[in-house]
Amino acid sequence: MRRNWLQRGVGLLVLGTAAGAGVVVCSVAAADRSAALTSPHRRVLFGLWRVLYNTEMPSMRTMVLAGVLAVVCAALVAMVEGRISTRYRRSANGLATPLAPQPVMASTYGQFAGAVTVTVLIPAHNEERSIGTTIMSLMTQSHPPDRVVVVADNCTDSTIDVAERAGVEVFESVGNRHKKAGALNQALRQILPAQGDNDVVMVMDADTVLDEGFLEAATARFTDDRALMAVGGLFYGDEGEGILGQFQRNEYIRYARDIRRRRGRVFVLTGTASMFRPRALRTVAARRGISLPGEPGQVYDTAALTEDNELTIAIKSLGGLMISPSDCTVVTEMMPTWRALWAQRLRWQRGALENLGAYGITLQTFRYWAQQLGIGYGVIALAAYLLLSTVTVLVAGGWIWLPFWLGLGAVFMMERVVTVWAGGWRARLLAMTLFPELFFATFLAVVFVKGALDISLGRAATWKHVARLGDHDTVLVN
Repeated sequence: MRRNWLQRGVGLLVLGTAAGAGVVVCSVAAADRSAALTSPHRRVLFGLWRVLYNTEMPSMRTMVLAGVLAVVCAALVAMVEGRISTRYRRSANGLATPLAPQPVMASTYGQFAGAVTVTVLIPAHNEERSIGTTIMSLMTQSHPPDRVVVVADNCTDSTIDVAERAGVEVFESVGNRHKKAGALNQALRQILPAQGDNDVVMVMDADTVLDEGFLEAATARFTDDRALMAVGGLFYGDEGEGILGQFQRNEYIRYARDIRRRRGRVFVLTGTASMFRPRALRTVAARRGISLPGEPGQVYDTAALTEDNELTIAIKSLGGLMISPSDCTVVTEMMPTWRALWAQRLRWQRGALENLGAYGITLQTFRYWAQQLGIGYGVIALAAYLLLSTVTVLVAGGWIWLPFWLGLGAVFMMERVVTVWAGGWRARLLAMTLFPELFFATFLAVVFVKGALDISLGRAATWKHVARLGDHDTVLVN
């Protein structure tokens, strides 16, 4: 009953907690009466532009308090995350954490499972346009895979013909109604029993291209550390799709930068391309319905909207180590329209919240709860900023320029530019203009709120697929 309530109310819980934090901050600021109100100044810039501005800034007490609060919250999350990670790395409890390093190393001591091999599974639903390029990126790897299997799920186009002409195996799902997760479960049910401890399974999307050194770098990681359970890729966006594509590329560049700064400690094993030891997948399947959500015997939880995020939490909950190295990179296609991006991000956001509701508040989900609370607080802060700006303009009859906040905005703009510097001049230019990215942030905030409300109101979720008919034609289907 508790879990059902949590799954239904997880969105409102996150938003409510974030709103409560916002109220506390506002109350502290409102209680500070040390700054005297001053009348705004009027100036004419360049002989043409009449502006109304105010030189007033928050008091030093308020600024110091806000800075200390931010540092304490960040330090608390980092400290707790570090302690949790250390605890699981040192865990010797083979029952609660069977994938933790100590139980794994103890059970494989003195054994040689052979050289690391790679079996690649490519789930594909009507991917005739991209599947050939995806397969080619595998065949041209500096360390080619030992086996490639296209998992064709209810395809009505020529995906199967393209795969067969490329010389790879094809597995066709039978009676599958559970999209990507269901098709992969069927394929893994046949493939996993024959896999040895070092026969790694890779799952990659059919619209993804691997950089040529991906498999070589990942194989070396598995060879050097037999306790490592999974390796994920850092994903970047391909070219095209105009400013919408650049929004997404900037977002992916920042995410990859964050993971590098975390030395590969990954939040989510991306569905674009991730590799797993068979031991990890078998253990997850065995724990479904016991300590993990889902049907017993299935690797992927078919009830999860975001199967990659759910599998990440499952492996971490069992103590498994995973990493996304900086030399394992992939390029994936961008959503071509705002409607397609809305559907994708709504699925991602709602799926992330539903996964938290399914797992509850545990040590291994602490970081994910903190992340969602941070997003929720950001949504509320952005909404408050837009609301107050609108009220100010309406009341004052014009925009009031506040030098302090202009300076703070300049710092924010510099951060936006620096974090996408590796993306080239287009990424930097978009970040420098600031307001377009503010619009994109508002779009993502609306998606977050929509996902939270849909969960709380019990609305049925849909898994939408973007089918590309040609270079410029797309269609969104369930």
